[in-house]
Amino acid sequence: MTDPNAGTPTTPEAPSSDAPAQPPGATAPDAANHGGPKPGGAPKPGGGPKPGGGPKPGGGPKPGGGPRPAGPGTGSPRPGGSAGAKPHPTPSHVPTAIPAVTPASDPSKFGRVDDDGTAWVTTSDGERQIGSWQAGDAAEGLAHFGRRYDDLATEVGLLEARLTSGTGDAKKTKAAASALLESLPTAAVIGDLDLLARRLDAVVEHSDAAAAVAKHEKELERAEHTARKEALAVEAEQIGSESTQWKHAGDRLREILDEWKTIRGVDRKIDDALWKRYSKARENFNRRRGAHFADLDRERGAAKTRKEELVERAKALSSSTDWGPTAAAFRDLLVDWKASGRAPRDADDGLWKNFKAAQDVFFAARNAAASERDAEFEANAEAKEALLAKTHIDPSKDLDAARSALRDLQDKWDAIGKVPREKMQELEGKLRAIEKSVHDAVESQWRRSDPEAVARAAQFRERVAQFEDQAAKATAAGKTKDAERALAQAQQWREWADAAESAVDEL
Repeated sequence: MTDPNAGTPTTPEAPSSDAPAQPPGATAPDAANHGGPKPGGAPKPGGGPKPGGGPKPGGGPKPGGGPRPAGPGTGSPRPGGSAGAKPHPTPSHVPTAIPAVTPASDPSKFGRVDDDGTAWVTTSDGERQIGSWQAGDAAEGLAHFGRRYDDLATEVGLLEARLTSGTGDAKKTKAAASALLESLPTAAVIGDLDLLARRLDAVVEHSDAAAAVAKHEKELERAEHTARKEALAVEAEQIGSESTQWKHAGDRLREILDEWKTIRGVDRKIDDALWKRYSKARENFNRRRGAHFADLDRERGAAKTRKEELVERAKALSSSTDWGPTAAAFRDLLVDWKASGRAPRDADDGLWKNFKAAQDVFFAARNAAASERDAEFEANAEAKEALLAKTHIDPSKDLDAARSALRDLQDKWDAIGKVPREKMQELEGKLRAIEKSVHDAVESQWRRSDPEAVARAAQFRERVAQFEDQAAKATAAGKTKDAERALAQAQQWREWADAAESAVDEL
């Protein structure tokens, strides 16, 4: 008979105190025989076989007699490790170990089922009765109790795997292993119970070490999480007391809160203290932000009032035709507008629209007037070009006629009026050239008839005569040096007189 569940691993948290379910006809000692063997089936003193010679068919060897079966823990790998390997704690990040599925054990090497259905198991302590099988022949009973052993071995393998991988609670693993170990002396199974006992002893032995490792890792994780929350609290406090980037800072505080919720395992008292720091920092930030926007609302209200006044002034100036001063006034209004700050958005846009409309009215009128003026100035430029073309003034021929013609030209020039700015320099240059030619002729004539220049030349001649007379008297008196000195001075004054007379002649 084949058990479809034989060798299939299960994942109980702890072994059940009840024996595995039995098929009809199979009974445990405490159920069918009230704790004692069935009449006629008790072993002889010392745990030997029943009278009649050797062991019954399927009977197992005595403790110490013969090799161990190739069941779990002897020849093939057992769940959670190889034969003889002891479980050891590993870091919690090791992936969950899944025990390998092992072949069914050979129960005939560790016990037997008599023809009358009495089931026996052999351990190092001897042979003991484990129950009764009434649902079939002895071979079927032996296979049944072997499958129950395999199930028990699977439970042990799961505990070993859990301890080795570090994925379970080491204390719970130890308790489960201890409970299984205590149940082995009364377990209604046929198999290598001594091996299971040794494996469970190893699990119990190493559970404390695994618990210490898990505790250390938990402390490290707690310290890391505490440090992270401390850093988040410090950042929140800095934001709460210093930051004025309201949008960015508010978003960052929400991100801190989202991360905060994901950090667990911090000591409750420390966690509460850190939370209070974060909460206080957030309240401080919200209070400062609220005060800022309250001040901003007041400033925007004042800006709205100021801009409404500027709009009214702009409307009053929009109809002015005093182009220069009014344009300057509009520039001043625009400076005041920018200095007023922002009004509430809905009001600010409307106020600016009204202000710009008044400004556009004035500048449109000024541009229209400027266009008319430019057309007039262009005609004036053409008139001045024509005036210059028909005017001919030559002061070298008749200075008085030239001066009269120049005055007439200047009067007509002024009467024509202004010209475009880009043509002003050229036209004015032509007029200035004519004015300069007449002016230079007048200056030349004046210099030639200048009485002061003539008188100055005559005075120089008189000084020449005076020094020559002194030289003659010194010569007559025999004063040669005085005569020479006087003649030298007379010569100097003669040169000056010649230069003065030449200047008058050139004019």
